[in-house]
Amino acid sequence: MNKRFIVRLSGDERDQLEALVVKGKAAARKLTRARILLKADCSDSGPAWSDEEISRALDVGTITVHRVRRDFVEGGLEAALIRRPLPRRHRMLDGEQEAHLIALACGGPPAGRRRWTLRLWADKMVELGQIDTISHETIRRALKKTS
Repeated sequence: MNKRFIVRLSGDERDQLEALVVKGKAAARKLTRARILLKADCSDSGPAWSDEEISRALDVGTITVHRVRRDFVEGGLEAALIRRPLPRRHRMLDGEQEAHLIALACGGPPAGRRRWTLRLWADKMVELGQIDTISHETIRRALKKTS
């Protein structure tokens, strides 16, 4: 059993989780997390299951069980049931830079070339001072978005 994050549900929390599971009208992820908490409970209701036993019984990874335990101990019942939003990544190109890239893509290829390549566009954007550094993959995504 994981000694670091021990789940001890109060009577109200246990009732709330059991009602949630019996009703079955919540998102699948939320129901699975509720089942994990019920099986991991170390209170008077009997011995808690190990992470491996819970993992096999509910067909989830042991890391998922660990994370649900951790979220409950650190943040309470709501934190354990609701998945945290992933942090948003910042955009490499702003609107003005994307417009410049599109204008560049609509123009003719550089001298000595029959057509543009993603790496040529990336190098040209850096050469023109539009951005300090950029990968060809970022260029691909920006151009794909605009078709």
